[in-house]
Amino acid sequence: MASETEIDPFRIDIPQPALDDLADRLARTRWPNEVAGAGWDYGFPMARLRELAQYWRTGYDWREHEAALNELPHFTTEIDGQNIHFVHVRSAKPDALALVLTHGWPGSFLEFLDVIEPLSRDFHLVVPSIPGYGFSGPTHERGWDVVRVARAWAELMSRLGYERYGAQGGDFGSGISLALGAVAPDRVVAVHVNFLPTRPVPGVELSEPDEARLAKVRQLMANRPPYQALQALTPQTIGYALTDSPVGQLVWIAERFAQWTDPRSPISDERMLTNISLYWLTATAASSARLHHDTPRRTEPCPVPVGVAVFAHDITQPVRPLAERLYDIAHWSEFDRGGHFAAMEVPDLLAEDVREFFLNRLKQD
Repeated sequence: MASETEIDPFRIDIPQPALDDLADRLARTRWPNEVAGAGWDYGFPMARLRELAQYWRTGYDWREHEAALNELPHFTTEIDGQNIHFVHVRSAKPDALALVLTHGWPGSFLEFLDVIEPLSRDFHLVVPSIPGYGFSGPTHERGWDVVRVARAWAELMSRLGYERYGAQGGDFGSGISLALGAVAPDRVVAVHVNFLPTRPVPGVELSEPDEARLAKVRQLMANRPPYQALQALTPQTIGYALTDSPVGQLVWIAERFAQWTDPRSPISDERMLTNISLYWLTATAASSARLHHDTPRRTEPCPVPVGVAVFAHDITQPVRPLAERLYDIAHWSEFDRGGHFAAMEVPDLLAEDVREFFLNRLKQD
């Protein structure tokens, strides 16, 4: 772990015994039975899971992906008593605006691999791992909610010498980015998000398409997804199973990728397994789940301009009139393809929307 205020270069180097242990555990998996012809009726289909587990054990090569990831400039530092891992890519333009890109759950910094090159043409990029996730390592105390993470990001950007910067994120990264705009409004130029939950507000008249979106939100609120309930209520309990069983960790995340992506823009098994390997090899299932527990279910105010990219196959789509009651919406884009993991599914669309938004903000400033 880096000392306070010090920034240290970091290289990914998973010990071989950890990879051998993973292969051994996968080979010794105890499989449950399955109802014939069940499909998705009871959960993730066994045939598909066996296929993924077999490939993870015998075909997938972590070392190949580790080497590719190490081509990026990785660093660690300590903030608020917590190790923070981040990728820092500087643009060839010295006076470029810096952007901090924040992932969510069950993602990681890997979400942004395909947008780093196009965005770095115009922006310096800081891509951190949320405390409790991946190479930021497990957290060791309660209270790491989105606001505390945002404060850590503000310190990180200051430590890197960025006086003014933008923030972008989806999933938890959206909440963290909006919170960053609130905790550092004098430094955050604007916030761009590709996930923005909007709750029903009595008395607000909406169009028929917006009412349809809101109906989907109400349905989600009334039927809380099982993964979310477990991680919000008992993250330690589910953490035991996911940390001990690689197939458990595999299906816990693979199910989210299967259900939250646009079928027209699937994420490759290689990329998904690299992301899942990151959770497994760093033993961060429980600590990453604690973000669901520690983050209050409330909307954080954000006084800076907000840009929104809406993807057709996301979990829910935001309702603009409701969003405008909470935020200074300066940009709104709707896309007919792409899902919850936009940076991985449709990196071309997301990168161009982010570029357009922030370059326009700079012109207006």
